[in-house]
Amino acid sequence: MERRSARYAWVQEYQKFNYICMMENKSKGLGDTIEKITTATGVKAMVEKVAKAVGADDCGCKARKDALNRVFPYDKK
Repeated sequence: MERRSARYAWVQEYQKFNYICMMENKSKGLGDTIEKITTATGVKAMVEKVAKAVGADDCGCKARKDALNRVFPYDKK
């Protein structure tokens, strides 16, 4: 039980660190914002594991993020 709680504490600290690093980077568009949300909630990690389990090389996250950033950019020129 102690080993599991230690691992859980490490995962929480890693997620906090990852979240802080993400928040320091400005989003270029909607794709970046969605990536931040899915990473912070753990959805991205789950999708990557499922994609790997079914034999997919890629879950398509990067292509989807890039497409959303092109269609819905945040920069106001």
